[in-house]
Amino acid sequence: MIKQYVFNNLGKANHGWLKSSHHFSFANYYNPKRMGFGTLRVINDDWIQAGKGFPSHPHRNMEIISIVRSGAITHKDSEGNKGVTQEGEVQVMSAGSGIVHSEYNLTTKPLTLYQLWIETNKTNIEPRWEYKKFSTAASTELPLLVSGYSADKGSALFINQEARIYGGKLRKGTTVEHHIKHQAYILASDGMFTLEDGPSSITMNKGDGAEVTQSASVKITASLDCEIFIIDTIDQH
Repeated sequence: MIKQYVFNNLGKANHGWLKSSHHFSFANYYNPKRMGFGTLRVINDDWIQAGKGFPSHPHRNMEIISIVRSGAITHKDSEGNKGVTQEGEVQVMSAGSGIVHSEYNLTTKPLTLYQLWIETNKTNIEPRWEYKKFSTAASTELPLLVSGYSADKGSALFINQEARIYGGKLRKGTTVEHHIKHQAYILASDGMFTLEDGPSSITMNKGDGAEVTQSASVKITASLDCEIFIIDTIDQH
């Protein structure tokens, strides 16, 4: 079963330097019907002005994933980690027992990224931060970016939860049959594509999101060159 959430109907915040679209309740956007999707608690589609960002602030017991779509973000935290994550790269921070970090766009161009929060299955662990570069070339499949399964260690960034995040660019006309282990939230980062779940079919445009439940797979067909991310995680409720 597919349920679509179009971009214009997402929660919105405009702080001038930060423009954000919230797929779930976050900060000043509250929707009791949109409190998350299983262990997936936050998806923010952010635009950040050059030279701006988030000053030091704390997190605890959450897996925080940032997918940089354009530009670069500079990270610094209380564990001594420092780094710049650029377009085509993904960073993961396991907040664990507690961490304080800042995130800034120190470039001369706007930054766009998805930030995801996934509830952890291991509390009060030692905080951890890492990032990894993935291919930005269009392909015929969506590679694995992030995983909580030991079998995927080395090829994907690790998080403490039964979840996998896939993503990348598909060429126009490409069709992918994507297996779903639990349930999936699908993000249309760019372009346009169709989602098919048996007899159900919808068209996804840039910025849209969709929940796929009670399905073992979904068929994706790129109507235009597009970029797609899929978060497959458990329903804990």
